[in-house]
Amino acid sequence: MMMLVESLASEDDGLIRAAVRGDRGAFGELYVRYARMVHGILLARVPPADAEDLVQDVFVSAMKQLRGLRTTGAFRGWLASIARNRAMDYFRAAHREEPLDGHRDPSRPGNDDALVALDLIRNLPEAYRETLILRLVEGMTGPEIAERTGLKPESVRVNLCRGMKMLRELSGGKR
Repeated sequence: MMMLVESLASEDDGLIRAAVRGDRGAFGELYVRYARMVHGILLARVPPADAEDLVQDVFVSAMKQLRGLRTTGAFRGWLASIARNRAMDYFRAAHREEPLDGHRDPSRPGNDDALVALDLIRNLPEAYRETLILRLVEGMTGPEIAERTGLKPESVRVNLCRGMKMLRELSGGKR
């Protein structure tokens, strides 16, 4: 497991360096690797219908700012910070005054149970909210979440366990 994480980090370092030099293919590969993480972070904070567009905004912003990244090892946390800041900017925009709860784009089909579950997850503390969305919505495994976010695997396990317990309590479950 540790060798896999080191191997991915090493591959990321090469991709980041190539992207800084202007290699769009390398940046595209970083997008493929980190889009689910960014989507999960955004989905924990903004209406689902807007999360997709904001993922694009985050990566455009990252591409423009990539030369300012001090170390390649900081990329994951830096990208996650851009996503969190973009979500805050979303709510600061004056033209956005729709409430988060109950927001649904009628033109998009959706599962009402899934929207209810997402609303419940959004009521959890941030650490659990992000980790649960990355696991349950984005389909990332615990080790993937740890590798992509820079959290320790033990922290991911604890966040998932506590978050699921809190989610069951919020939904009226007895486990």
